[in-house]
Amino acid sequence: MIVTKSWINEWIDLDGITTEDLAKTFNAIGLEVDRIKSYEIPKKIIVGKVLECEKHPDADKLNVCKVDIGTSIRQIVCGASNVRVGLDVAVATIGAVMPNEMVIKPVKLRGVESEGMICSSSEIGLENSQEGILELDGSIGKYKLGQELRSIPTLNDDLIEIELTANRGDCLSVRGVARDLSAAYDRPLREPRMYEDEDRRIGIGRILNLSYEADLDVNLRYKAVDLKNLKLPFMVRLRLAQIEETRETDIEALMLYVTQSSGVILRAYNHGFFCEKDQAMAKIELKKDAKAYASIMSKKKASTVGIIQEDISKVTFSEGTVLIEASYIPPDIISKKMQESKMEAGPMYYKTSRGSEPELNQGLNFCLKLIEENSKSTVYGGSIDLCDNYENKIVCISKQEIDNFIGADIDKVVITKILRNLGFDTAKSSPDNFVVSVPRYRHDITHKQDIVEEIVRMVGIDNIPSKPFVFAEKSKLEDDYFAYKKRSIYRHKAAGSGFFESVSFVFDEKKVLESFGFQTIESEKEILNPIVNTLDTLRTTLLTGLLKAASLNVKNGISSVRLFEVGSIFNSSREESLKMAMLFSGDASGESLSNAGKSKKIDFAYFTQKISNIIGEFELTQYETNHKLSHKYQSAQILQNKEVLGELFRVHPNVEESYGLEATYMCELDFNKLSYGLKIAKNISKYQASFRDLSLIMPKDLSYEKVKDVIQKSATKELIRFYPVDKYSDEELGSNISLSLRFVLQSDEKTLEEEDITLSMDSILTALQSELGIGLR
Repeated sequence: MIVTKSWINEWIDLDGITTEDLAKTFNAIGLEVDRIKSYEIPKKIIVGKVLECEKHPDADKLNVCKVDIGTSIRQIVCGASNVRVGLDVAVATIGAVMPNEMVIKPVKLRGVESEGMICSSSEIGLENSQEGILELDGSIGKYKLGQELRSIPTLNDDLIEIELTANRGDCLSVRGVARDLSAAYDRPLREPRMYEDEDRRIGIGRILNLSYEADLDVNLRYKAVDLKNLKLPFMVRLRLAQIEETRETDIEALMLYVTQSSGVILRAYNHGFFCEKDQAMAKIELKKDAKAYASIMSKKKASTVGIIQEDISKVTFSEGTVLIEASYIPPDIISKKMQESKMEAGPMYYKTSRGSEPELNQGLNFCLKLIEENSKSTVYGGSIDLCDNYENKIVCISKQEIDNFIGADIDKVVITKILRNLGFDTAKSSPDNFVVSVPRYRHDITHKQDIVEEIVRMVGIDNIPSKPFVFAEKSKLEDDYFAYKKRSIYRHKAAGSGFFESVSFVFDEKKVLESFGFQTIESEKEILNPIVNTLDTLRTTLLTGLLKAASLNVKNGISSVRLFEVGSIFNSSREESLKMAMLFSGDASGESLSNAGKSKKIDFAYFTQKISNIIGEFELTQYETNHKLSHKYQSAQILQNKEVLGELFRVHPNVEESYGLEATYMCELDFNKLSYGLKIAKNISKYQASFRDLSLIMPKDLSYEKVKDVIQKSATKELIRFYPVDKYSDEELGSNISLSLRFVLQSDEKTLEEEDITLSMDSILTALQSELGIGLR
């Protein structure tokens, strides 16, 4: 929202308040100042009046003007097409230094002497408000010939751009901003009024008839004007240029200016558009269109209320009868309707959907006042109205509740002044309780907390004394603490194992998930309004996000990418669960003397060990994933305490290539199944462990799982653990393979002797022979 200090001053007295103070106040009351721009017109640029204007004898596009500058009359050659006798203009006199650092000197232009320059608005440092030279008028305030423009406050102004939150549609006008300042400074709003002599005006009912359908939730008010010789004041043009807005016609520009100033949505219609041939009576119908939008209709649609006006109904003439419409439609209704059935929106839809000014008469009166002051137009008496039945929301809150919320005792008189200056009615309040009637333009106020927030904004958070928290309860460790602690521990373990944490959106691209065979959210439960097309669904896995992050790291020259993420995913029914995923790609370690500068690439065993460092001991079982990310022959299921935790695999070479990755391994685990609890101490033998390797001849199609089960069942108490160390096959072995296993044996009572070890190994070999028919190589 862009305002200027002089523009705000038309709605509230800012006497004694500097722009710096104004900016501090805006920030304090929640209207964050984004930028401030000051307009400073250079010295020796003064007000002049064109007394004579004749064509240059030797140049068709130049004029020789006699200009009264108060102290003398100067001859100035001017090339502007709009220069003419009687204009009040800005004159840069001899010695003036322009904003572009050009110094004004006496010159001869095509043989004619020129003592100064008649300036356009952009040439003196203002916004470009019109073609040609600047045409001064009474809208800038009182002035006299020879007066320096830098002494006129409306011209040497400060522009302030304010960032508004989406719920503050009431501040999308200068009047709305001034209303907040009224509460902050405890100064009354200035309300411009138009005094009409209705008895001496032709009634609008003679030229306009309005028919409408019921229950459209629309407020409308129409006035009529016989438009003639409308000339926009200079300040209107300048301010529209400052807010970077233009319109094709003067009447459209005036509607925009009044809307920006008052907050009331105004439109100008061609009266003849609503008339039958050779008829003076305009007939407007308010009814629902094909998409159920409230629309202004005649032979064709003229506009959709609050959204867009059709070009065929706009005013394109400078003289004729014009219908001026002020409208209000609740922002929640129009926004919801637009979501249900989208349509093209006009420039005023943003204000309407955020909340425009419902007090239509003040905007209309302000508009008609400007028209009468700046034209020879005639305003019709009366108005045609359509109003809904609306009762202000009531919020009740006690003085004690306010003090408890804020943590400080705020004087009741101060609270009452703040609420009334913001437009809230507190007439029905009692000594200890506030009964607050919320005005319609504050649709964001619904609860007690909202009322308190308004009070805190205006009192100022810095003016409320700080108090320490008082804890009424003992500190308790609940489940959420242990969930946080578990998550923190595993994150630190992953970081300690050399992985870097990746944090990504909870959204993903549905097309990518489907291409890799992952489940996606059911269509009826999908996101209605995604942020972007590449984040159009809730993620059902962490793996795709890690792949994207790894790809970006490789593109930035990282040769060893180690990433992990702990985050939420969703199944097809949008049920949430917590997962932990890890990725390792490229070099297993950095270049060093020990590897002669040639780092080994990551492999299945190395990645498995890394995962074990994070989550502890686990087992792997043969497994084929149900998605297309994995390598068919390098994937396994992870079990811990006989419970499936997740999957571990190498990324398919085609996927690696598409993401620009070298050998890449990933795993995804159910975080809730990861062990977390009290650590139980176990006795460790003080005696030396013994190792024994056995090479077994077994069929290729015999799974290691069966071998492992037999060994576990037949093992003696001295066997601590065992694991495969090598697998070998050749032509001599035929359909068999040689599997080498390493056994670790240890006793709590003694150092094992060869006889003890042999006895343990014989027990295992006997069981393998009897149950599986396999033995030593």
